[in-house]
Amino acid sequence: MTEHPLDLSTRLIDTGVVDTPPNRITQQLSELADGVAMVESFSHVVAVDTGDGLVTFDSSSMRTGSAALVALRTWSNDPVNTLVYTHGHLDHVGGSRAFAAEAAEANRAGPRVLGHERVGHRFDRYEGTSGYNQAINRRQFGGAARAAASGDDRPFLPPGTLRPDLTYDDRLVEQIGDVEFEFNHCLGETDDHTWTWIPDRAMICAGDQFIWNFPNCGNPQKVQRYPLEWAASLRDMAGRGAELFVPAHGLPITGRQRIVGVLETVADTLEDLVARVLAAMNSGAGLDEIVHEVEVPDEVLALPYLRPLYDEPEFVIRNIWRLYGGWWDGNPARLKPASDHAIGAEVVALAGGVEALIERAQVLSAAADHRLACQLIEFAAAAEPEANAVHEARSAVYQARLGAETSLMAKGIFGSAKADSDAVVTGEVPPLKMSISLGE
Repeated sequence: MTEHPLDLSTRLIDTGVVDTPPNRITQQLSELADGVAMVESFSHVVAVDTGDGLVTFDSSSMRTGSAALVALRTWSNDPVNTLVYTHGHLDHVGGSRAFAAEAAEANRAGPRVLGHERVGHRFDRYEGTSGYNQAINRRQFGGAARAAASGDDRPFLPPGTLRPDLTYDDRLVEQIGDVEFEFNHCLGETDDHTWTWIPDRAMICAGDQFIWNFPNCGNPQKVQRYPLEWAASLRDMAGRGAELFVPAHGLPITGRQRIVGVLETVADTLEDLVARVLAAMNSGAGLDEIVHEVEVPDEVLALPYLRPLYDEPEFVIRNIWRLYGGWWDGNPARLKPASDHAIGAEVVALAGGVEALIERAQVLSAAADHRLACQLIEFAAAAEPEANAVHEARSAVYQARLGAETSLMAKGIFGSAKADSDAVVTGEVPPLKMSISLGE
């Protein structure tokens, strides 16, 4: 039998021993308190019984929303009064059409949808960057990134995704049935985030401001994230006196002291990282120096809720630089650089041929110097994007690097590089297509 999520989170936090993943996708429903339930899905569906229908937080994804709704119906058949979007990421809103379809089948009005006013702007952006977002999601979650090559032209924002009917700017208090909800906007992983304080239940629904991993505050393929504002929101939550804390990914947490301790630790970690990066910037250090010198202590990264298994500190450091320092990294040669092809061709010529570069990359890879091995093999691939020998070596170099990485984001990007080279070697993708992803 699956361990109840509240029991599991208590054990993991109190012991510090992670013997089972805290992020589970079981589609199982657990009652967390009287009138409160959660379905553990790709992103959770959290429901509160108000006496005037259910208020649900998020709808899970396009692929998991229907199953999450089926699980919810084992607990309550009350109509969904209000569907709250904690933010506009697809794994939280993509299942909304299942909620609409259920209401239509029952011949009743669909749920009212509540979200921050920027959710609609996010949806507009998704529609304008559909192909790009399809590609980066493939890369981030595994597999090749070439949407055009795969012939997949589906829209990134699933058709039928419900848009918010009720939006707010900073804070909104609503009485729904017998329950008061305080919806709060914050910056963090996104600019459209909502966390909710439910005083009648001493409960917080946090969305992705807490994910049982190192904060997703540095994603290398996504738009700006906001670490200090993120920390401020955690401190605000910690001050509310919650006895039940429910994120949209990972386990719910019970107990006021335990909740405060976890939230303040994450806030401390983000604030300390920002302070150290800014101190280095103020001293005149460039991004390269900062990335290789500023670290989060290992004992912090070993905590059950701060392990770098999705995002990681190095990426957050780069995001902090981008937020405060712009896109230029401080190296004058990279302000207006030569093309990757030109640089690669020059390095190959200096090395005495592409074979020498391949051989050196292989030696470095075998010695676990993955950063340098990848750089050299990228020079070779940029110089000779049609050479099968280059792509065979490139595939092997990235295969080796995959085994050394912890975060899903790094694994996704390096795995996509390997898959791209494999596709060239097998003839699945013409070299010209491959050269586009190498920066030509």
